[in-house]
Amino acid sequence: MIATSDIFTISNQKQFEKTALKVFRHQREHNLVYREFCDLLKINPQEVKSLTSIPFLPIQFFKSHAVVSNTNPIQETFSSSGTTGMITSKHLITDVSIYEESYRSGFTQFYGNIEDYVVLALLPSYLERDGSSLIYMVEDLIRLSKQKESGFYLHNHEELIEKLEKLDQSGQNVILIGVTYALLDLIEKHPFKLQNTIIMETGGMKGKRKEMIREELHEQLCAGFGVTAIHSEYGMTELLAQAYSLGNGIFECPSWMQILIRDTEDALTYVKEGKTGGINVIDLTNINSCSFIATQDLGKKYPNNSFEVLGRFDNSDIRGCNLMVL
Repeated sequence: MIATSDIFTISNQKQFEKTALKVFRHQREHNLVYREFCDLLKINPQEVKSLTSIPFLPIQFFKSHAVVSNTNPIQETFSSSGTTGMITSKHLITDVSIYEESYRSGFTQFYGNIEDYVVLALLPSYLERDGSSLIYMVEDLIRLSKQKESGFYLHNHEELIEKLEKLDQSGQNVILIGVTYALLDLIEKHPFKLQNTIIMETGGMKGKRKEMIREELHEQLCAGFGVTAIHSEYGMTELLAQAYSLGNGIFECPSWMQILIRDTEDALTYVKEGKTGGINVIDLTNINSCSFIATQDLGKKYPNNSFEVLGRFDNSDIRGCNLMVL
């Protein structure tokens, strides 16, 4: 059995690879869906000795199968957003405390103490449905901030505008995390000149607006909020870890998460740094589900495990998680 302490104390690449191979062997044995997938590829687990030889489960399996690696009771079921009639992904969580430790530790790694911030959330599409892992995370961060001004906003833009300006002018550090279209709606109603506020977009137009390339979107948001950079969060229903961009669309992973870029023509081979391909995610906190997921996102990987999200494969559902179409 793999202790979660082994995952959250990873400090170097050798340690990451050693833990990832242990997680692979555990999930190959205990996750029925993943084992059948490995068998279909004729993968001999004894021959899997590097990250690039680990098979990555296509993310679509979360729409049709129960992807779990133990028989413990389900504590939470996170589901993806989708239009009416669309089959959505379901992530069955048998130990929600691992998710909580992942996003809490990840936030601290990138932003420091949550109590230093007022957390404002403008996430209407997520609030209006059940089962959002993002809402679960943000709700907890709001509580942990211990700031009475922290909270969610739906369509009460006037109240949010007044609070944002008041807090920013007082010198209070603020994080405004919002779904892309709602942030655009806000700055169309009222332009800002913020000095102490981080704007974090969590992606997705949710069918409310035309999709935009990241450079154009961030240029509009920077101008509308009066800030020099737009932060972004890269996460999804099927993961328990999040990567963050502190500007320019370049994401960095917490120490328990890494990205590989697969060839778009051959899913079992990988491209060099700086080349475009499909994003494979290793999320070691997904120990009770599947830690090795082939997403439908396109991206590039750079040195120090940073990466950029460029779009989605053709015919993929356009959804949240900071996905901009090409």
